Amino acid sequence: MAANHSAVSDPSWPAAASDTSPLRVEAVDFDWDNGRPALRSCNLRLPGPGLWMLVGSNGSGKSTLLRLIIGLLSPRAGRISTRGKPALVFQNPDHQLLLPSCASDLQLGLPEGLAAEERRRRVARALNQVGLAGLDDRPIHTLSGGQKQRLAIAGALASEAALLLLDEPTALLDPTSQTEVLDLIRALCSRTEQPLSALWITHRLEELDRCDGAARMEAGRIGPWQEGRRLRRELDPLPAGRVEG
Repeated sequence: MAANHSAVSDPSWPAAASDTSPLRVEAVDFDWDNGRPALRSCNLRLPGPGLWMLVGSNGSGKSTLLRLIIGLLSPRAGRISTRGKPALVFQNPDHQLLLPSCASDLQLGLPEGLAAEERRRRVARALNQVGLAGLDDRPIHTLSGGQKQRLAIAGALASEAALLLLDEPTALLDPTSQTEVLDLIRALCSRTEQPLSALWITHRLEELDRCDGAARMEAGRIGPWQEGRRLRRELDPLPAGRVEG
């Protein structure tokens, strides 16, 4: 079920001081070291908690934008502001799961200074929220691809992130796991208490049917938010390879 708000038709960042958007990107420019531009006067505003999706061709700047938001890259110009802590979930969970067991990996994201019992409680809660309850001591290498991706999401929850940045999180998963991960994020963004905000990059057009709003990114700029099914109808069918991550 979609969250109780409507996608706006303008992705620009309002100047109003009362704006409570979980993410605001204003006039951001970014160039690679070779001088090739990646983003040009890029503007984006998330209207509120919910699942928001970006789709675009290879090289349109989607993944670069996420890395700018999380702070892995710095913009040449413009400003990025988030309300609450952001966390990035990679396409391949093996790139961010570092320790041998589920619980030990989640410990990495916990705030410093917590008592041991509180640390255990937060780890158990995060695992429970992603459907991995009781797997605290489970070796990560024995998990399926879908379980690993859910564990990566649990790491974001354990770190108390309020904004999830998901870079094609279902691209390497089987169809069942794709559905499970999308259902999980949908539920976290639609829950009654402390719903999360999620910016989800996808190349799978059918996923647009499940979001609160979708936008197309082209040549480093983002178009207006619109209803996901409508954007899917505009883009589908496209020639093979036209929409990629």
